[in-house]
Amino acid sequence: MTPQKPDPATPHRPDTARRSEKSRRAIHEAALALVGEVGYPRTTIEGIAARAGVGKQTIYRWWSSKADVLLEAFLELSAQAAREAGAEPYVIPDTGDLATDIKAVLRATVDQLHDPRFEVPSRALAAEGVVNEQVGRQFTAALMEPAIQLYVDRLRSAQQAGQVRPEVDPRIALEFFISPLAQRWLQYTGPISYEYTDTLVDYALYGLAPRD
Repeated sequence: MTPQKPDPATPHRPDTARRSEKSRRAIHEAALALVGEVGYPRTTIEGIAARAGVGKQTIYRWWSSKADVLLEAFLELSAQAAREAGAEPYVIPDTGDLATDIKAVLRATVDQLHDPRFEVPSRALAAEGVVNEQVGRQFTAALMEPAIQLYVDRLRSAQQAGQVRPEVDPRIALEFFISPLAQRWLQYTGPISYEYTDTLVDYALYGLAPRD
């Protein structure tokens, strides 16, 4: 069957799915940019809408609050950063070598923390989470807990393989990797580098005592 040519008299129908996705991306970018520039308290739905070039009602159609907008924007940004690094979002590899796997994930985290797209808004949100308990809990539950669970699952897998002592609590053990990195990044107490995170993993897994 020969395909028919479009009738010039027929009005062009806009692709609403494409338009909606374009608006969603613009809203994400506007929300992250604003919270980095003016902080969380001064970021408003009205400001996000104006920055994104959409109506306020468009935002309320998809999200109930600015926190919901920022949560989704951050999750998408993190997934995008992982894809750009050639990794699967929300996955810790299991090659059978725990040290290698954790080092790879922390190196990707270093890259993310140095990326201005992520660093600027995440610092603003981290600061707000310290003084605003509700915001802190909301962002921890949505952004931190899923990542923490990945570490827990990987450490449990290592326990089953006999690479970690069976009595070790993975939830506590993962703090050896995450907490020092977060503290150094938030408080500017030292440089964030691959060498630093590799050393964290070595110290955590192999301890400080002399080895034979």
